[in-house]
Amino acid sequence: MILLNVFVDRFNEGGPFLMSLILICLLGAFAFLAMGFINLKKNAKQSEKMRNMASDVSILGLVFGVLGSVIGLIGAFDSIQDINDGNSVMMASGFKVAFLTAVFGAITFILPRIGILVLHGLQKD
Repeated sequence: MILLNVFVDRFNEGGPFLMSLILICLLGAFAFLAMGFINLKKNAKQSEKMRNMASDVSILGLVFGVLGSVIGLIGAFDSIQDINDGNSVMMASGFKVAFLTAVFGAITFILPRIGILVLHGLQKD
């Protein structure tokens, strides 16, 4: 339960809009992977198509993460510029929020990538 609260807090700190897009990509990639595994024996062409879709969606999640990171960094630098003070606490807070989307985007890329590799290994050429 505590882990879920930490996840929800980090999700909100990273910006609900972009974090939601990344989460949709993660869920979509897993859904495509599941369909790829289901069709592995029945329809090899469909399985390969689902693997490719999972790959594309996971990359999209990574790109959303990088975009969120850049937007967060711009916001952090704006706040530093506005206060005309190099307050390290404010700067650290901005950087933390900026990189939350990048971390979630990387997770969205890495986890499905493991499934993609397994599916690819099971598919017959």
